Amino acid sequence: MIYELLLADLATELPSAVRLQSLVRMVREHFGCGAVCLLRLQDGVLSPVATDGLVREALGRRFVVAQHPRLAAILASRSTVAFAPDSPLPDPYDGLLEHHVGEALPVHDCMGISLYVNGEQWGALTLDALTAGTFDQDARDSLQRLALTVAAAVRMTRLERDMRALRLARQDAPALPGDHPEGEILGQSTVLKRLLHELDVVADSDLPVLLTGETGVGKDLFARRLHQRSPRRDRPLVQVNCAALPESLAESELFGHVKGAFSGAGNARPGRFEAADGGTLFLDEVGELPLGIQAKLLRALQNGEIQRLGEDAPRKVNVRVIAATNRQLHDSVRDGHFRADLYHRLSVYPVPIPPLRERENDVLVLAGHFLELNRGRLGLRSLRLSPAAEQALCAYAWPGNVRELEHVISRAAIKALSRGADRADIITLEPELLDLAGDMPLTKPAQAESKPAPVASPPPLASLQQVTQQAQQQAIAHALAATDHNWAAAARLLDVDPSNLHKLAKRLGMK
Repeated sequence: MIYELLLADLATELPSAVRLQSLVRMVREHFGCGAVCLLRLQDGVLSPVATDGLVREALGRRFVVAQHPRLAAILASRSTVAFAPDSPLPDPYDGLLEHHVGEALPVHDCMGISLYVNGEQWGALTLDALTAGTFDQDARDSLQRLALTVAAAVRMTRLERDMRALRLARQDAPALPGDHPEGEILGQSTVLKRLLHELDVVADSDLPVLLTGETGVGKDLFARRLHQRSPRRDRPLVQVNCAALPESLAESELFGHVKGAFSGAGNARPGRFEAADGGTLFLDEVGELPLGIQAKLLRALQNGEIQRLGEDAPRKVNVRVIAATNRQLHDSVRDGHFRADLYHRLSVYPVPIPPLRERENDVLVLAGHFLELNRGRLGLRSLRLSPAAEQALCAYAWPGNVRELEHVISRAAIKALSRGADRADIITLEPELLDLAGDMPLTKPAQAESKPAPVASPPPLASLQQVTQQAQQQAIAHALAATDHNWAAAARLLDVDPSNLHKLAKRLGMK
């Protein structure tokens, strides 16, 4: 029966993601198992493309084959590979089955098969069950026969992708879900999908793009995607952190210098513009550029010319500029800190990057990615979130966005070990390990089992000055944690001048 259903899907015009999700759902129903996962192999890493029966954060996991002997065994064979319930090999899905998220249960039965498309290994299909004996010999033989139909469904999605690529006259149109380039952008929210589609369209042009958004949203990843999808993809992508450029060296770094241009310039040196010639120059934190450099940058954008420090003749460069900032540049223009003409030149195509709190449940997909990274780094059998922890992550406002989420997961994993968790067990992270209790959530968790903690009151005999200082210390500490201890970014988050923030922190004894 399953073959007829799968063939019917192949004959129907469906979006690739829908087709593959339907496939894993039918496979799970056919075998009566707990979970099915379709994984794409790329550079020694298996990435879930579609799952059924696993928790949502499993889609963000990236399984390094060398760290998972069961997955390695499946990929090493063209036949069905099954593992006995008492197999000593750890299962990558232990504790991740959807309807048992409240229990750290190990998987009892597991089987899988590698998939080949057009003669090349594409990935694998895995099936897991909590009941021993679910996958008998008949089930293994059935999976062996089914593999060809599954490969046909994958091949169909490739054909559909190639047809879209031809219509767009592109050679590298977006691949199947799971075809993740370096620095992939994880998430399945509607707002993210819409943004990625917009970026793929504008990537074909040479328009300057201004990426805006809060600190920690990953603007560098979106800039890299713009370059990778552009006609300049085979040329360099050069990144400049404008906030880290000393004013005295900014001109030399961007435009280069000749020998003897200043004290210590023993040799001529090209700048970042020349290094990016023919490719893309990414100016991160462009709002931090000194006004004097802004005028020279404007000339480079207008005329495609740069002039090395100490040199009279201009040089032609062919560079596409992508800029990024977490400042409100129009406010900086109004206040006289940023040139209006440069702002309009950089923001020919402005692209706001949504904060994590506006990306629906992408927080769980990203959490899965960071959980798997920490599982591998710390040598753990399994690392997962409890249902209450998932609820806490979804309810939190994430002022530091993706970067803060990464730090929260890493910190929680280390805390769990420091409090006695065994690396050989399934380690479940609870809300208290996430250390979010003292921060203001975006919304109240749904169906919370416990009453909210009362708001802490100041010590009974504390003076107003003491209470004020404590509140300032907490606000600064939280801003620094959310911005990876970047004082300039923390100042913007707190809406204060960076120099004033340093002075205040010193007065409060924090420096």
